[in-house]
Amino acid sequence: MSVETKVISREINDLMWQQGATLSTAESCTAGNVAAAITSVPGSSQFYKGGVVGYSNEVKINLLHVNPETLETYGAVSEETIVEMIKGVMNSLKTDYAVATSGIAGPGGGTPEKPVGTIWIAAGNADKIITQKLEGDEGRELNVSRATHSVLQLLYDLLVTKGKNKEE
Repeated sequence: MSVETKVISREINDLMWQQGATLSTAESCTAGNVAAAITSVPGSSQFYKGGVVGYSNEVKINLLHVNPETLETYGAVSEETIVEMIKGVMNSLKTDYAVATSGIAGPGGGTPEKPVGTIWIAAGNADKIITQKLEGDEGRELNVSRATHSVLQLLYDLLVTKGKNKEE
């Protein structure tokens, strides 16, 4: 885990504590790395409820409540799927916030439309879901590391925005 990822995990920990909020994760291509980064910080058990590593479409459908038609129409690596993963894990684990990742980490599995390194990430709550598409193949390990750090950055940005809204 990079130093930057450790730092942002600590900042997320502080914000979650301040807001008294809960968090869950829905991970595909990062395979639990986001959960590991969050839980590497002492005190995370007070807000992190758990996560689902949904590598297969079957798990995305049955545990994360992604609509089979969404997967058929847009694919597992899509903005539409990642939004449904966020909503599904928040509903299943009854959390205030969630993050989700789905992508093609490599080295294989890419297509001309969705080459290796294409990864969709999202962070959300009941009011707002922020999505981002990552592109570019830096090798499997770096693709996963980049997605992990980037989704934590999205969550941090969402938490900071929510905190500012409460103060105004």
